[in-house]
Amino acid sequence: MSRSRHKRSRRPVVLGATAVAAALAGGLLVTLPGGASAAASGLADDFNGDGYRDLATGAPGAVAGGKAKAGAVVVNYGSASGISAARHKTTSQSSSGVPGDSETSDRFGTELAHGDLNRDGYGDLVVGTPLEDVGSDVDGGSVTILWGSSSGLSGGTTISDPNPSGHDRFGQSLAVGDFTGDGKADLAVGSTGKDVWIFKGGFTKSGGAAGKLRFDAQIESGSYPRGAVQLAAGDFDNDGTDDVVVGSSAGNFVYRGASTGPTLQTEAGPGYAGALTVADFDRDGHDDLVVGTDFVDVLDDTAKGGYVTVFYGGTAGVDTTRSAVFSQDTPGVPGADEDHDSFGGALAAGDVNGDGYPDLAIGANFETIGSAAQTGSVWVLRGGASGLTGTGVQSFNQDTSGVPGANESSDLFGDAVHLADHNKDGRADLSVGAAGENSDDGAVWVLRGSTGGVTATGAVSFGAASVGIGKAGDDPVFGETMSGS
Repeated sequence: MSRSRHKRSRRPVVLGATAVAAALAGGLLVTLPGGASAAASGLADDFNGDGYRDLATGAPGAVAGGKAKAGAVVVNYGSASGISAARHKTTSQSSSGVPGDSETSDRFGTELAHGDLNRDGYGDLVVGTPLEDVGSDVDGGSVTILWGSSSGLSGGTTISDPNPSGHDRFGQSLAVGDFTGDGKADLAVGSTGKDVWIFKGGFTKSGGAAGKLRFDAQIESGSYPRGAVQLAAGDFDNDGTDDVVVGSSAGNFVYRGASTGPTLQTEAGPGYAGALTVADFDRDGHDDLVVGTDFVDVLDDTAKGGYVTVFYGGTAGVDTTRSAVFSQDTPGVPGADEDHDSFGGALAAGDVNGDGYPDLAIGANFETIGSAAQTGSVWVLRGGASGLTGTGVQSFNQDTSGVPGANESSDLFGDAVHLADHNKDGRADLSVGAAGENSDDGAVWVLRGSTGGVTATGAVSFGAASVGIGKAGDDPVFGETMSGS
């Protein structure tokens, strides 16, 4: 059982469709230990190049280098048998080749994103550490690229803040996509300022980005939670260039990608969204945007406990006139709409049943089940030719048959959600983080995809200690963030 903690803002990030296509292009040869050659997979989240998608999870409260809350990230490798605790690699700023030092309360791993940034066929992991002090700049924030290799993540490169005096918490939001349309993966970085920075591909391990662009979003700057609290990428108008979504306290703004930098296309939904994710749910060739409104304004009567809105893409980009709203009041969605459930606080997209249509995972980490407050729950909505639907919705918590564990107060099951095919069976598996599990040690669950949807049969679960993160009198909160969720 865990004690109650303050709500943490969710900032899921998404690899855009065109960046995925670029990552998959080519059959790059890499050298393995012993001189053997093999083709790296090119998958944006395959950090060791073995052809299986991997799972990257943050433990920003972990002890590293003897420093409390210095933070760490864990990669659990995919395989023919899926994800397990045994196949993992844990990285911190105390790891060899990683820039910087583990320092108290840095919270390395607060933000995560992934993509093949240097086009070597290996996925790379981008880590945001927005509370890191940079010299005398308190909470200036930092961004680190951890490079993929045949042995997994190895070494890193710092992406320097171009405007340290203009904002704080550089790296509080991240997204990878081809925002300039040159076929190379770019990196978008947000802070507490209005300025959002696009670091251009291709990246190198020695020099970082090939260049950078700045655009000032129509958002409020100032102390957190001001600025670009969330970023996401997707090709909503199907022009071959990813667009960037900026989530903020002032609203969610879609900027159309271009070689000269993003330009405003539209505003989508209210501010203070807990999560963003992107996928082409109806397979019409245009990515769709999902906004999770987990904390509802007192003047908003859409739903008491949170809701998600899908804005469908079209030839002109995100179409705010074509949208659908889902909550626990939606027919077919299990549960009841209650105050402060935080429904929509975490989002992820992937095809769980192999029918070719992406599905949507929704987390509500404050959901109360029985007498257990803030135990948390997760739902999976189906995609189809007409988009997302409330028909056939599945829901999971720790009292669901086959799911390891038991519902306890403040577990926060659904803190983070992730959908990816980790065993190459053509169906996305559902990963769930619960950072509050076991007094804020945190834990991760992985449930398999199947032709009938997500199944708890064969589900696995593992906590922080299983991946080499000790409590040591601190709160690791393993499972608070996942890359690509």
